[in-house]
This record gives sequence, C-alpha cells and structure tokens, in this order.
Amino acid sequence: MKKIIVMMLSFVMVSSIMMAGNNEPAPKKILPYPIQQGQLPNGLKVVTVPYDSPGLAAFYIVMRVGSRDEIDNGRTGFAHFFEHMMFRGTEKYPKEAYSDALKSTGASANANTSLDRTVYHMTGNAGMLDKMFELESDRFMNLKYSVQDFKTEAGAVKGEYTKNSASPYEQLDEKMNEIAFEKHTYKHTTMGFFKDVVDMPNQYDFSLEFFNKFYRPEYATILVVGDVTQEKVMALATKYFGAWQHGNYVNTIPVEPTQTETKYTHVKMANFPPVVSLNYKSPAYDPTKIDMHALDLLNTVLFSEKSDLYKKLVIEEQKVRGINGGATNSRDPYLSQIYASLVDAKDMQYVKDEIVKAIEKMKTTAVDQTTLDQAKMRMRYSFAMGMDSPTSIAEALAGYIWVTGDPESINKAYEMYDKVTPKDLMDVAKKYYVSTGLTIATISDAENCPVK
Repeated sequence: MKKIIVMMLSFVMVSSIMMAGNNEPAPKKILPYPIQQGQLPNGLKVVTVPYDSPGLAAFYIVMRVGSRDEIDNGRTGFAHFFEHMMFRGTEKYPKEAYSDALKSTGASANANTSLDRTVYHMTGNAGMLDKMFELESDRFMNLKYSVQDFKTEAGAVKGEYTKNSASPYEQLDEKMNEIAFEKHTYKHTTMGFFKDVVDMPNQYDFSLEFFNKFYRPEYATILVVGDVTQEKVMALATKYFGAWQHGNYVNTIPVEPTQTETKYTHVKMANFPPVVSLNYKSPAYDPTKIDMHALDLLNTVLFSEKSDLYKKLVIEEQKVRGINGGATNSRDPYLSQIYASLVDAKDMQYVKDEIVKAIEKMKTTAVDQTTLDQAKMRMRYSFAMGMDSPTSIAEALAGYIWVTGDPESINKAYEMYDKVTPKDLMDVAKKYYVSTGLTIATISDAENCPVK
C-alpha cells in the first residue's frame, strides 16, 4: 500500500514538473484522493475520504476549540480538561461499558488538545462504523457528570500538569508563551496556568458552561477516512448527530498588541543540556497567502540537516547537538520557533549570534533556485511517505480543518508552496525575523538569561 501511495504522489510531482516546463497549468492537488464534504442542518460538517484500506476506517471528530478559546480570567485549562472528561462515560455507556463497546469495534480511541483544537479519534473495523458513530454521538450529546466525577478528573489534570512541568522543555515553553504574549490567550499553554489548574476542582459550574458553549455541532467536523462511502458516512452522521442542537455562542479573542522590543526569559537547570530558543512573531495561517508557506521553506533552508548552518554548528564545530526551526499553523498570529540544543553553555551567545547572522544573510542574499526547489521536493516527499494509512491521512487533513475549517486547504497549501520564490524567502525574513518581534528563551545553570 505504501509503495502505491508514494508512486501516486511521485506521479503528481513529476507531472507538475513536466507541465510547468511546457507552460501548462500544474496539478493543484497534493492529496491524490477525493475529499467529499457535506453538512447537516445543525451546522455539523462531514468529510469523507474513500481510501483503499480493506476493512479499516479512521473516525475523527475535530473540535475547533482549544486553549485559544479560554478567555475567562482564572479559568484556563478547560479545553484540555474535556479531552479527559469525555472518556469518563455517559449514562448509557459508563466508562467500563464504553471501553468494552469500543473493543467490540476493534478500534482504539484517544484525543489530544492544542492551541486551536481538540481532536477525538479512533481507527478500527470499517464494518463497525455504525457502532463508532453511536458511541461518539452518545458522549458528545449526552455527557453528564457529577461534582465528584468532575473533581476527580480535575485532580488527574493537576497530576498531569505536575508531571509535565518537571520537564525543563515544558517549563521553557510555559515561560516563553507567558512573556511573548501580553493579551492574547496564546499567553498560556494548553495545560493552562498552574494557579488555574489548582483551582479547577472549584469550577464545576463553569465547566458545564464551557461544555455547553463549545461542544456544539457548529464547532465540529466529522472526518472519516478509509473503506467507506460518502453516502454511508452522511447517513450515519444524520442518524446519530442530526439531533445535536446548534448553539449561538461566538467567542471574542483578545487582540495582541504589536511587540516593540526583544524579550527574554530563562529556566535555571543544572545537569541538563543547555538550550537557546529564538521565537519570532509569525502570522496567522491563511492557505491563500504566501507568508506562512514561505516561512516554512525559509526554516527548511536555514535549519534542516542540509543547511549550511547545521553543517557548521553541528557537524564541523560540534557546538550544537541539534537545531531545528518551524512556524506553527495557527488561527491567530503565533510564533516561528528556532531551537538549538548545545554541547556547552559557554557557546550560547555564539550560537545565538550565528543563527541571527544566518537569518540576516537571508534578508540580503537570495537563495539559489536549486536549493529552494530541493527544499520543496523534500517537503513533498516527506508528505508522501507519511500518507500510508487511514490514520495518517486523517491526521494530515485534521491539521488543516482545525486551522481553516476547510480540508481542501491541504491542496491549496501545496499550491502556494509551489509558488514560493527566492524573493519571497527574503521578504518574510525581513518582515517577521526582526528583533522587535523576538522572544529569546534559554535553559542553563545560569541565574538569568545568558544571551543578549
């Protein structure tokens, strides 16, 4: 199966190159499978991708609600909380009964939360899709829990927070987000502020309010990939989710003011590999605009294992264990982040300066077309190699659904990648990689941030 997918995508790539050489329009779609869309009267979107995976289907529910939507002061962490709470069961299917019913489908289920979304997913026997729909509709439409159940799960969330916060990387991200943003809800991580998590057991009434606001069909997309038909998926969606009542809540996210100076934060940690991280303000994702696509390719050219900077710092000088950079696709302006793990903390200033030097060079010296074309090809190849199962295809599509609401954004995105020019790389470097939009975060045994 994997070989077939790679061959199909390789054909798309080769055809694109050939047609471009003949001055003919190149194929626009990177995903070689039909994306079939529908919508129920209550606003629930339904996406089906028939895929030759005999007997298997991935069933995703993408909720466009994440830590971004936590606008109430003192009440962060609730998007992540419901990722947990949704597995505690309902009156019809208590926790143990839900688990047993899930096993009967041959499926495994999980969920995850981030800035802009919460995703619930399972992959199992396509012949048991009816049961999958029944189980998911029951908990999305009929979730009820007692004060005691709420407090128990809130305690579990606190335990997870405590465990995660032991990681210096988690500490760094938390401190970095808090200082990088002044007003926007990206200021707190998905886990929320610790003081809010500690107080969460006292927020039962607010939890009901949060669920009633956001767990509505207009915030949701059902995505099914595998041995299925659109007709069957739409019929099941109508049968099990048709009675889900539309809400009327519209969130208002605080607007982040323009950053005007470089910010600094630091985690003191002995006996841990030193880290320097450069975090530049980046734009909201828009599949029709070039900026984020150019930033992706800029980061690939600057920081991949093929880059001059990587060869210098990692291979030749051996001052850095690893370096990577990337911009996060987000609904609102977020960050393009560069991480370097160092061998010795004494080299922090040097490494930071070398990263900035490489960025500044990109502002004045255009990368050659061959290097850019190779970066594009590596991106396409990486995508192709990942599309080898219903789950991986669903995961890729879900990433575009939660940012734009439109699964076809994946094809629009790769159309934009094809259009990126060396000048575009220069333009976004000048526009976004500026000192006034930079937050520097470090880990070392020093008392304060050791770089300037």
